[in-house]
Amino acid sequence: MKMNNIPAQLGYRFPAEFEAHVATWLSWPHKEASWPGKIDTIYPAYSQFVQYIALSEKVRINVANDAMKLFASNHLQQAGVNMEQVAFFMHPTNDAWCRDHGPAFLTNPNAVHKKIIVDWNYNAWGGKYPPFDMDDVIPTLIGQQFNLPVYHPGIVMEGGSVELNGKGSLLTSTCCLLNENRNPHLNQAQIEQYLRDYYGVEQILWVDEGIVGDDTDGHIDDTIRFVNEDTVLTVVETNQQDENYDLLQSNLKQLKAMRLLNGKQLNIVELPMPDAVVFDDQRLPASYANFYISNQHVIVPTYRCKKDDPALRIIQDCFTDREVVGIDSTDIIWGLGSFHCLSQQEPEV
Repeated sequence: MKMNNIPAQLGYRFPAEFEAHVATWLSWPHKEASWPGKIDTIYPAYSQFVQYIALSEKVRINVANDAMKLFASNHLQQAGVNMEQVAFFMHPTNDAWCRDHGPAFLTNPNAVHKKIIVDWNYNAWGGKYPPFDMDDVIPTLIGQQFNLPVYHPGIVMEGGSVELNGKGSLLTSTCCLLNENRNPHLNQAQIEQYLRDYYGVEQILWVDEGIVGDDTDGHIDDTIRFVNEDTVLTVVETNQQDENYDLLQSNLKQLKAMRLLNGKQLNIVELPMPDAVVFDDQRLPASYANFYISNQHVIVPTYRCKKDDPALRIIQDCFTDREVVGIDSTDIIWGLGSFHCLSQQEPEV
């Protein structure tokens, strides 16, 4: 079902991640080149991630074929996942990063179609990791599977590059969305209009910086996250000699100057950065901000670091209605992303 109208004009919005989900979408990791030499090491932590999600919502997993489905099922069962909560879909992917290639679900409880999908173009973060043709069509395949209307804005956008509060505000970064490797034909005002039209928001809030080692050119889901409609967690670096220090101080200054639609300042909660995680002389984009909010849990990547426990406590203080759990992401982050990058929520209507 292909549509031509604009979702915002039809009353649709993108619910915040902390609103109720019916399911979480994943794409089973299979690309050896994303975890060179160690893809087998990620499956225990990945399966533990699925186990926690499945405690409170459905888990819908894209796989290429029956062999991958069997392989995934075996790992999930070993981790004690409630398999009654898991469904597999024969949607072949190039890679595992469902936050960026998965569907953006918008809702309007008063519309004929209460849920729709926006299928942004996807080019693997500026054409860095071809091929990406199978990833690019995942949202439309899911729309066909569930008979949901699918909207095609026709520009490149990734789910990890935007953070929404469900009340009309969207946070993003200039280093990513204004990068010439995404939509070089569009200026900032034009990109803002696409965000308003296809996420159903009224306000675009910009910070400049991402973290060092982030191959997405600075996704917001590694730096700043909404925990409710007017509160954000933002990562800060305490070591002034660290290359992230100035970048994250710049973001913090910009956040303090922001005002929401109701005129309020943001409540800003500072979250430490983990110690640098380095593999093969490459600094990896390790961040506690790349957590995933399920219906009952906040699943946080940890890095075998003394800052893990303080970070988990800070996040727990922000989520009184959910249990915060840490899962070791030291191997997963070698793929340059963690739990939020791997997942995409499907909201309840």
